[in-house]
Amino acid sequence: MIAITGATGQLGHLVIEQLLKTVPASQIVAIVRNPAKAQALSQQGIVVRQADYTDEATFAAALSGVEKLLLISSSEVGQRATQHQNVINAAKTAGVKFIAYTSLLHADTSPLGLHVEHVATEKALAASGIPYALLRNGWYTENYLASAPPALEHGVFIGAAGEGKIASATRADYAAAAAKVIAEEGHAGKVYELAGDHGWTLSELAAELSKQSGKPVSYQNLSEADFAAALKSVGLPAGLADMLADSDVGASKGGLFDDSHTLSKLIGRATTPLAQSIKAIL
Repeated sequence: MIAITGATGQLGHLVIEQLLKTVPASQIVAIVRNPAKAQALSQQGIVVRQADYTDEATFAAALSGVEKLLLISSSEVGQRATQHQNVINAAKTAGVKFIAYTSLLHADTSPLGLHVEHVATEKALAASGIPYALLRNGWYTENYLASAPPALEHGVFIGAAGEGKIASATRADYAAAAAKVIAEEGHAGKVYELAGDHGWTLSELAAELSKQSGKPVSYQNLSEADFAAALKSVGLPAGLADMLADSDVGASKGGLFDDSHTLSKLIGRATTPLAQSIKAIL
């Protein structure tokens, strides 16, 4: 059986959609915090089990009979290292034979503050003795397109990435890679640096938004502190705002760029172009 953590999350449910193309529903275990949100999965014949990243014992029970585990990183930045260690310990207890983990692009050398907990998790996997693969995901295109509506309204897209190239891909692109690695054999020991086929700058994003919408949109580069303050002023939690500002500065240093085309090679198709993603949201 194959288990997916965070199965009702934005990435998890897309992975399950992909898995269902090649794996019987009865062989997929969706691990969720709130089973009420997983009724649609149950109705498809998927096994739904409740567990929490903070509770190692419940996770060990949820992983009973599971051979392969896709550990989708927790959304709780600052608590991830401990939470992921709980899951790895539980996997060891349950006799899981392979783990694929969604890490961060070039985690070991990344200038993004987010890399710290991912590196800690990678080290925990190495120490576990369980065969594993690292899915080092770059940025989701959706992370930036969430800011498109206010940018169109005000004519300005703000950020702190300077002219740093961002090789993003969609969640669906990354989900296709995760489903392939967790369903197939032969991926143990692999480190996949996953990113979109074509890098772009925030200036180019603003230009494409302007072109497709017919509304003038320019890019305004801010300092890390000013960008974080702007995000907080529109209601983002302080921790999230600071993380996004840090990540933008990391992007200005090349932290979100990779041109190895590993992702498109792995999924057997080109990654989704930025222009196509913009067209979809407009």
